[in-house]
Amino acid sequence: MRAPTLALMLTVAGLALSAPAFAEGNPEKGEAVFRSKCRSCHQIGETARNGVGPVQNGIVGRAAGTVAGFAYSPLNKAAGEAGLTWTPENITAYLPDPNTFLRTFITGKGGTVPAGVTKMTYRLNNAQEIADVIAYLAKN
Repeated sequence: MRAPTLALMLTVAGLALSAPAFAEGNPEKGEAVFRSKCRSCHQIGETARNGVGPVQNGIVGRAAGTVAGFAYSPLNKAAGEAGLTWTPENITAYLPDPNTFLRTFITGKGGTVPAGVTKMTYRLNNAQEIADVIAYLAKN
């Protein structure tokens, strides 16, 4: 295994292990987190439309890179093609460092990591906020 690949895998594993396995998320608090930290790029709800980021309706359980009409980065598309599904565990590992998570996922599945980065530039690092926003997303 190449050293950069191993380093990426260890980084993502460390991020995933540093967060509670599944802190109990509060969907009401998650809505507040979404409104303050996610809404500038993402929409959710009956009238949601793609913007800077894709619509978040039904994200929990959805394959990565599959919202119709959204122009995903090659990195995000490759992760979806490699089998990435947005489970609570994967979202928890993704939010603190989206690019590292996607690259590590693709490499771990034996795929080739495309050039470039994901459009998701924001990083959410607070474990409780992550759990809360996942609880909110799971309801929508």
